Amino acid sequence: MVTDVHVKNEWAVEVEQGKRFEFGQNWTRFLATLDEGRIAIAEQSLRDMLGVEQLVGKSFLDIGSGSGLFSLVARRLGATVYSFDYDPQCVACTAELKRRYFTDDDAWIVEQGSALDMDYLASLGTFDIVYSWGVLQHTGAMWQSFENTGTLVADDGFLFIAIFNDQGRASRIWRVVKRAYNGLPRRWKFLVLWPAFAQLWGPIMLRDIWHGRPFATWRNYSRSRGMSAWRDVVDWVGGYPFEVAQPGAIHEFYRERGFSLLKLKTTYHHGCNEYVFVRRQ
Repeated sequence: MVTDVHVKNEWAVEVEQGKRFEFGQNWTRFLATLDEGRIAIAEQSLRDMLGVEQLVGKSFLDIGSGSGLFSLVARRLGATVYSFDYDPQCVACTAELKRRYFTDDDAWIVEQGSALDMDYLASLGTFDIVYSWGVLQHTGAMWQSFENTGTLVADDGFLFIAIFNDQGRASRIWRVVKRAYNGLPRRWKFLVLWPAFAQLWGPIMLRDIWHGRPFATWRNYSRSRGMSAWRDVVDWVGGYPFEVAQPGAIHEFYRERGFSLLKLKTTYHHGCNEYVFVRRQ
């Protein structure tokens, strides 16, 4: 594992100034809940989106590896994996999963790096699969990160990204909420977190109670990607910087750069739209 001191210090300053959420702190807590069931769900979700059963012989780049869950999944499917994240706590989470499941494995590299650092990215080469789920929207320069990420995909390789849906006015309101959350001292963040939680989950829980199945949606949440409902709430409320885009804009952006859209999974609310592109020769 490699940690760039300059990048680490830059991240720390942004957190101190309330300009960046500590994603790694959230994912550290998530790892305490990670089990084989969640890993299996995440593995199936990756298979389904890429349309594959195995990744043997493939190279997999995880940009913004977060908890490290999908790096782990890719490695278990047989890929050679390269993981990096801007947040040093996320780097530590990914390194911890490597330690648990693939100790001393030369086919999985974990580093700290930035999707906006072109010198660093140029040193990586290209990959059969470039994966970045819900990350590039938090770089502070989303469209530049799209440009940079595209250069890392090999000919006939896949680009799998997930980006927040543009809800117009609602997205602008959430940006204010996120900025307020990150600007508060740690002990006062609940003043933003709990009202946001009530707004996000209150109607869903009331609906479940009305239909005679209390907390059903909450309990079933992990079945989509193996993630935690509560940790995703914290991630959503705190996730800053925060940018959004409509599917048409992202499709056109990558089409102009030689990519074809293979799969699109859309949402109609505040979540992420998922895209799988292939880079044509």
